[in-house]
Amino acid sequence: MKETSILHIGFDDTDSRKGMCTTFLAYKVVEYLKKEKVKFLDYPYLIRFNPNVPWKTRGNGAVALKLQTTKPELIKKNIVKYIQKYSAIRDGANPGLVFYEHKDIPENFAKFGTMALHRLVSRKEVKKFIQDNGLETYHLGNGQGLIGAIGAIGYGFRDHTFELISYRDKTNLGKKREIFKDSVQKMQQITFPKTFNSFDESKNRILIAPHGPDPVLFGVRGEDPDAVIRGASLVKSKEKFCGYMVFRSNQGTGDHLQNELDVENLKPFSSGYVIGKISTKPKTVLGGHVFFSISKNKITIKCAVYKPTRLAIVAEKLMEGDLIKIGGGIRKSSKKHKQVLNVEFLEVLDLQKHMIMTNPTCMKCNKRMKSKGKNQGYQCSKCGNTGLTKVQQEIPRQIRKQFYLPVVSAHRHLTRPMQRIGKINTDMKFHNSKKWFSKAN
Repeated sequence: MKETSILHIGFDDTDSRKGMCTTFLAYKVVEYLKKEKVKFLDYPYLIRFNPNVPWKTRGNGAVALKLQTTKPELIKKNIVKYIQKYSAIRDGANPGLVFYEHKDIPENFAKFGTMALHRLVSRKEVKKFIQDNGLETYHLGNGQGLIGAIGAIGYGFRDHTFELISYRDKTNLGKKREIFKDSVQKMQQITFPKTFNSFDESKNRILIAPHGPDPVLFGVRGEDPDAVIRGASLVKSKEKFCGYMVFRSNQGTGDHLQNELDVENLKPFSSGYVIGKISTKPKTVLGGHVFFSISKNKITIKCAVYKPTRLAIVAEKLMEGDLIKIGGGIRKSSKKHKQVLNVEFLEVLDLQKHMIMTNPTCMKCNKRMKSKGKNQGYQCSKCGNTGLTKVQQEIPRQIRKQFYLPVVSAHRHLTRPMQRIGKINTDMKFHNSKKWFSKAN
């Protein structure tokens, strides 16, 4: 009897903005591995990393597979061929492939993945990690994909979701996707809250389908495999998909905004959150975007809320002294713009009272008095009663102490939707009996 090996496989950056898709490569690899009769030990991982890095791919997602096999060397050799065949190298892809042949994954893999969620990771750091852990790797181009490949293998799930991604027949590639809007709307109504971010009611817009030339037909995100499989079965389209695969993912977890940003050392392209007080009155500029500053430890941070998120409606109602928690990414400074935090969520923790000075009210008539002239006090025009000075009046605030998110169509892959606030999935069981992979005949 041949000895079996536990093989972890990670790969990333095989796609470009012009086409291909790392998840489709994963689908083709799993199709091959099933022919080799390997034993899968978990669902394929689809891990989204820091969405604020400048060279990110469309969804900045890496894939990892965990399996048991008696022929690891053959599998490694053939997966390299898949990377070579399906990577969009001519269009700027920099694929990275990592093999780790051990049963258990060291803790430092999870730490590396967390690091890649929050900040830029240099290729020097990657090289050191590979050497320290004796990893087998393969890359093309500058090897940028090695970062996601390592991070995906040992990703430390604090919370997780699932996504079923269906793929187009090659005869339909490049053609417009014709998915029936009413079927997606109905699917969301039937499967809520087990699925999320499928349809934006406020904009009457489908959210499950990409718009580019890649091979994805649509993807359904949800809390468990049953939910996404059922959701996908309710979606109607003019074309049939050639197959699908279910991924375990960190989408919808908000994991990239879990770390507190160091206000004394804000790094460009880093992601996280800050708690501070509004230090400059919000200003709405041409185009409807809102800018304001918050202060923490006597350090001021400029923040931007963009109109398409619809968070600008909330931001413009903030006042100096309000205590807020904001999550987002740090945009690099340029000759035209200073460093700014692009806001992805906003939580109002405490509100200042909005007090104004106003003319006194007549105690007899309950009417606002009128000024008698400069330094001459105030008088009721009805009964003649007088008052000497203006009085303070509290104006009700138009926002509340609560958590605010962008409109759903402005969510990033990692954004935690409102229906998932306070929800954490910790059950990591792999149900291999479920139909998590399907290839049309």
